[in-house]
Amino acid sequence: MSLTDELLDAPVPTPPETVRDFERDGFVKLRGVLDPATVRAYEPEITGTVLERNTVHAPMAERSTTQRAFLQVGNVWRHSERARRLVFSRRLAAIAADLLQVDAVRLFADQALYKEPGGGITPWHADQYYWPLSSDRVCTAWIPLQDTPLEMGPLSFAAGSHRFEFGRDMPISDESERAMQQALSERDFPVECSPYAAGDVSFHVGWIFHRAERNLSEAPRRVLTVIYMDADITVAPLVRPQQQRELDLLMTGARIGEVPDTPSNPVLFRR
Repeated sequence: MSLTDELLDAPVPTPPETVRDFERDGFVKLRGVLDPATVRAYEPEITGTVLERNTVHAPMAERSTTQRAFLQVGNVWRHSERARRLVFSRRLAAIAADLLQVDAVRLFADQALYKEPGGGITPWHADQYYWPLSSDRVCTAWIPLQDTPLEMGPLSFAAGSHRFEFGRDMPISDESERAMQQALSERDFPVECSPYAAGDVSFHVGWIFHRAERNLSEAPRRVLTVIYMDADITVAPLVRPQQQRELDLLMTGARIGEVPDTPSNPVLFRR
C-alpha cells in the first residue's frame, strides 16, 4: 500500500486474514501503510515539538529505567499540525476499527516515544495496566518516523500473550522485564522482532506484552504512537493510582461508568 500526503484520510479495507492475525497474535505489522516521503517530511516538525516539550534532561546514568528507555511526550497533536494530521488520519483510524472489529474508534491518546542513541531497553510490559477502560477493545498504532533497523530498538511482541494473565499487575520496570522474560519463555510464546521501514505501522492490543532493545545506533529512534479505543467504551473503576493520572490527563472530565466523550477523545472514524 502507498499513501501520499493528500490521502491520509482515505480508508482502505483491511483484509480479513489481517484481522484474524491480529485477533490471534494480539498485533500485526503492516508494510507501506504510509508514504515514506510523507513520513520523512512530517518528522522534523514532530521531532521539534517533542524536543521542545520534553522534560527529561538528566544524564543517561542518572535516569530511571523508563527514562533511559525513551523520552515520552503526550498530546503532541495539540502542538504540531503535522502530528495532528497523523493522529487524526482516517486511514489509520479505519484500520484500528477493522482490527478491533468495532463500528467506530475514538482517540485515547497520542505519545511520542523517542529512544535516544545509547538509550536503554524498554522492559516487557502490557500497556493496559495503566488504562481505566472497561474492555480490551483498545489498540496502539506504532508509527516510526524513519527506517528502524534492529540496532535502533524496534518493538518485540510476544505473540498471543494478550491472553496471558500473568504479569497484568506489573508496571513497566526492571522487575517486569525479569519476571515476564522468564514467564513468557517458560510458556514458549514466540517473540517477533523485525525492522520497520519508514511507512510501516504496527498495531497492538493493550494487553499484549512487548519490549524493545537498546538503541545501539548513532541516531534517535523517533516514533509517534496513536492509541485508539472503541468509541462506545466506558471508563472503568480505578484499580491502581496510575489509572487516576491517565484519567486526569488523557480523558479530562470523563466520569467512571460513562463514555469518555470529551474534547480530548474525539471520534476519529465511524463506518
